[in-house]
Amino acid sequence: MKRALFFAVTLLGAVSLSACTEWRGNPPEVSEIILDKAVDTVERFKNTKDFSHFTKEIPKARGVIILPTVVKGGFFFGGEGGNGVLLTRNDQGDWSYPAFYSLASASFGLQIGIQDTEIIMVLRSQNAVNAVLKHQAKLGADAGVTIGIIGAGAEAATTTNVGADIIAFANSKVGAYAGMTFEGAAIIRRSDLNEYFYQKDATPEAIVIDRKYRNARADKLRTVLKNF
Repeated sequence: MKRALFFAVTLLGAVSLSACTEWRGNPPEVSEIILDKAVDTVERFKNTKDFSHFTKEIPKARGVIILPTVVKGGFFFGGEGGNGVLLTRNDQGDWSYPAFYSLASASFGLQIGIQDTEIIMVLRSQNAVNAVLKHQAKLGADAGVTIGIIGAGAEAATTTNVGADIIAFANSKVGAYAGMTFEGAAIIRRSDLNEYFYQKDATPEAIVIDRKYRNARADKLRTVLKNF
């Protein structure tokens, strides 16, 4: 057990170092990186044959959480983390400007490896949007939403996710990881990035629901989503 714990700590240390820029960089640098990578992730998913179902979900989504880089590692003990953005879609089909968030979770179970994954969570209901905005804590049953996962090469899994509030599309960029779950994962607002990108005291609700703020730097991402 001590060896397993040591290996887990070592892996998680590597995770932290590899994600250092996005976690510890200054807000101007971090926000630019996240937005640029978010555009690349959406376009890649749009053009990936394994994710054909993704293109059908976006036009009717109530929102999306785009996490271009989620690094996770573990050996029985596991952890994952990454930064991204939340955007919502109104009844007219217009996408909001993004609110910045982070994903973080820890787990224990049958899992081994280290992996760099890009993830897009499609929020299929207003209930899912509200869960993210109001429950800055664990996703899943604790927040009153159900989550389905579709990985590259597993398109058939869409049939098992009918009725899920959130569908998470995951594409591994580096490494192999056995075991993936978002049950208990926390979606945490990045107040520092939101306030830099808009203005002091800018909240996710004011950004994506009330739509009080704009920043042309995010227009490319909004256009990519609108073009589905």
